[in-house]
Amino acid sequence: MDRFDAMRVFIRIVERQSFTKAAEDLGLPRSSVTEAVKALEARLGVRLLTRTTRHVSPTLDGEAYYRRCLSLISDLEDAESAFAGVKPSGLVRIDVHGTQARHFLLPGLPRFLETYPGLRLHLGEAHQALDMVREGFDCILRAGTLADSSLICRRLAELNRGTFASPSYIERFGEPRTPDELERHRIIGLFAPDAAVVGPFVFVDHGKERRFTPPAVVTVTGPETNVACACLGLGLIQVPRYRVAPELASGQLVEVLSEYPPTPLPVHVLYSHTRQLSPRVRVVIEWMAEQFRIRA
Repeated sequence: MDRFDAMRVFIRIVERQSFTKAAEDLGLPRSSVTEAVKALEARLGVRLLTRTTRHVSPTLDGEAYYRRCLSLISDLEDAESAFAGVKPSGLVRIDVHGTQARHFLLPGLPRFLETYPGLRLHLGEAHQALDMVREGFDCILRAGTLADSSLICRRLAELNRGTFASPSYIERFGEPRTPDELERHRIIGLFAPDAAVVGPFVFVDHGKERRFTPPAVVTVTGPETNVACACLGLGLIQVPRYRVAPELASGQLVEVLSEYPPTPLPVHVLYSHTRQLSPRVRVVIEWMAEQFRIRA
């Protein structure tokens, strides 16, 4: 293993806080990962990592070396990618909402991997707040209003939303004509992954944003279950239009309160400010942005 490959191994160990997880990410035997670190420590004459039974952490020298490695590897990849015909390669780990991945990303994935045959993608679906670097992700996709974060974010799209109900619900409870009538209706309460309360319904009424949280007989955390409950007539839902396109086409759901559209749902890609984007991560982010432009 050459020096730069050993640096890549060391970077992944620090970020994953585990020799085993780093080996799995890089597709290497654990013994190779261990030997790479031993060789680095022997060459530098310092201890880079502190090992316990639960996790691995860098020493003060290890933290300083980690920062230098990030810069050197980034410069190396930039230099290699500057030459014609050299395409980015390696593993890129992304955390993304499964429904968004299936609608926006998967249709264009075969062509993308044909263009970059040296790339490998891991698509995780954590659906919750996570420590991106510690969990080993290069970037994450998140929809909705972002909490304060040290991560760098780039907006990829704004998804149009609507308010929907099943014909059976309307037959039983009537169709709301204005947002103020929602107090006499019920919703399917959807919890965001990192929220302790049900997300409100949001409308634009005469240019002003208004929020309502009608009573919920059923609360859910999954988007597919949210739509399925609405199709059963259990309540109103407010979701991006792409998510209910088949149900609208089949008549299982109809739109209500169309004169009071919800505010669009922003989608961002986030990545760590502590490291420069490698060429492989840059091309993946640009590809994801293009897929959302095509299908949003």
